[in-house]
Amino acid sequence: MNAITPRPVGENVLRVLYDGVICDGRTLKIAEQLDRYDYVAVNKVLEAIGGEWNRKAKAHLFPIDAADALDPVLLTGTITYPQDYGFFETPAPVVARLIDAAGIQLGMKVLEPSAGTGNIAVEALRCTPWVDCVELQPDKAATLRQRLAKQSPTAFCVVTTGDFLATTPDDLGTRYDQVVMNPPFARQADIQHVRHALTFLKPAGRLVAVMAAGVEFRLDRNAQFLRAVVGYSGGSIERLPERSFRESGTDVNTCLVTINNTETA
Repeated sequence: MNAITPRPVGENVLRVLYDGVICDGRTLKIAEQLDRYDYVAVNKVLEAIGGEWNRKAKAHLFPIDAADALDPVLLTGTITYPQDYGFFETPAPVVARLIDAAGIQLGMKVLEPSAGTGNIAVEALRCTPWVDCVELQPDKAATLRQRLAKQSPTAFCVVTTGDFLATTPDDLGTRYDQVVMNPPFARQADIQHVRHALTFLKPAGRLVAVMAAGVEFRLDRNAQFLRAVVGYSGGSIERLPERSFRESGTDVNTCLVTINNTETA
């Protein structure tokens, strides 16, 4: 694919692409009635990322899976290169803001799900000696164990190798005062991971997560549910500065989501 200079996509177009289209394999259909101005704007974006209007199918057809073609636009808010948005390391300034928002105190039990190589976990370990992690890929889990052991040889850290979404609090044998996380974003998986992570919190515990910025305005039920939980819990959604993940190789737009567990012991 030839290089494409990133171009910003308007938020009104992003709303349509989040909530007003249906992806089925290589086919994308616009499911809502748009006025001509909005349709032209949406169509330009779809064509720019490889979609071609097919009158017979009444849809845009893509050379790859339509949802995969659309994902980089939803995550970055720009027309740019397709990338792997399943995982990217959390830059130090974002980690610092996340740890500060979490308010981790000495003696708290902390969990980092989908921990990668542990940029967040290592900093959490400076606050408390009990930091557990779950990581899907064995090579990253091995690196994580080494980093945590080097950071604090006497800490109480357990790194579980496995799929976090298939892991339960019973599997880890405990619940946590804090969950701090930068979940996968591909196909809007971040909401699924955050909702699952909430089940690991103790009463009065707190979850702080880096999430795709679209969670602030998406209209689908999952996003609406998450915003309701944030509001009910007295939490917050804080937009992080643009290009916060540039050093990790992506311009994904992100926010910091804080949710408090309102259950009491």
